[in-house]
Amino acid sequence: MSDKSLPTIIVPSRLASTRFPRKLLAKVGGKPLIQLTAERLRHQVPEFELFFAVDGPELEKLLSGLGYACIRTDPDLPSGTDRIAQANTGLKREKVLNVQADEPLVLRSHVIALTKALEKKGADLATLATPFSTDEEFHQPNQVKVVLDASGYAMYFSRSPIPFSRDLSGRMCHRSLKHLGMYGYRKAFLKSFSSLPPGHLEEIEKLEQLRALENGKRISVEVVNEGSIGIDCEKDLAVLEHFLKHD
Repeated sequence: MSDKSLPTIIVPSRLASTRFPRKLLAKVGGKPLIQLTAERLRHQVPEFELFFAVDGPELEKLLSGLGYACIRTDPDLPSGTDRIAQANTGLKREKVLNVQADEPLVLRSHVIALTKALEKKGADLATLATPFSTDEEFHQPNQVKVVLDASGYAMYFSRSPIPFSRDLSGRMCHRSLKHLGMYGYRKAFLKSFSSLPPGHLEEIEKLEQLRALENGKRISVEVVNEGSIGIDCEKDLAVLEHFLKHD
């Protein structure tokens, strides 16, 4: 049974992924990717209320058949945050956590850290980061980087390797942090987000969190020790399958 004092988890779920269309239905170990994420959340944080904000009947039928609550949202919404904002117009939850549908290895520690980050004074929204483990990963555009100010708030997110260490010829340094695409929001922020104009940097980098920064919002970032395996492209499925077999 869910604890109503905790934030509600809403998973934005759409089939029309640009880099990997229909990836949420791709099979890993005989199960669709989105089912693995759903089962993981139910196992790791059973006390959190859980909804899936879906973009159409195909995902809704699959998830509803497995016993998960779904909310149908406009398939043309530009980002996961917009999808969650639309879902929460009906739910009206005061605090919401966004766990991506392609994060089947999300940990309980991630959800707890995100809940903690959302409580930080002055935060309009919250997210997570973890140190990079290899220089190769640091230079991959699919791995989003974040730099923080002295108080632990995000200064910028980029697909480029930031911060650029001149002394290390651009290689990663001890301050190189990988963004984990999970977010925490308050109801007031979600209500206002969709009305914010799309940011120029958001459109260049294709990173929705830059819309918040460009409009003066503060993003609290909790740094965690353990990362995750997000599925950005088809080859990531093999990495996930290997991990699940040896976990």
